[in-house]
Amino acid sequence: MNNLLITKADNAVANFVFAHGAGADMHHEFMNQVTQLLVAEHINVIRFNFTYMVKREHDGKRYPPDRMPKLLLAYQEVLNQFSQAERLNGIDVSLPLFIGGKSMGGRVAATLLQDSEFKDVSENISGLVCLGYPFHPQKKPDKLRLEPLIKGKIKTLIIQGERDTLGNKEEVLNYQLPSHCQCIFLDDGDHGFKPRVKSGFTQIQHINSAVQQIVAFIHE
Repeated sequence: MNNLLITKADNAVANFVFAHGAGADMHHEFMNQVTQLLVAEHINVIRFNFTYMVKREHDGKRYPPDRMPKLLLAYQEVLNQFSQAERLNGIDVSLPLFIGGKSMGGRVAATLLQDSEFKDVSENISGLVCLGYPFHPQKKPDKLRLEPLIKGKIKTLIIQGERDTLGNKEEVLNYQLPSHCQCIFLDDGDHGFKPRVKSGFTQIQHINSAVQQIVAFIHE
């Protein structure tokens, strides 16, 4: 895979591999906004497209997400590049490395970290960040995806909209996640952190708040 998009920060203190969600690629506005805000906080951001998104870029056709094994291999391939050189496209690969993503991207990262098959890759990861973790498919609250979070041991930050249809605040609190998982809820936010107008908040305010939480998490 040679589709890395690296946004380099001045005086960087960490690297963050940021994977996209199921329906939008690495250039989506949400991905761009989070990236630019993190870079302003001296964090290098590394984005990439999963294989099915690369195919969409090439022929313009829409494809469903790949199965988890293929998604894991794509993420692993990105992480492998950090162990093959002292610098990667101008960034220092020896900086603390955090991984995660938006929705599906965060789920793939979480799954990778608790999969014994990828143990060598995960040993060098400092933390996991999930923005809008898909705790269950839409309208299927009983089909839970908690295993990667429960089995994982690495410190984890989950930032979730209170109204997220893939895991709202009430549902998530009832899951009683393990102590290594820190969950922050954004007032009235949906899966993309967008609140209703009556809430008094805006989506960009919530994205800014999410980034500040990520920065604090990285500096812990």
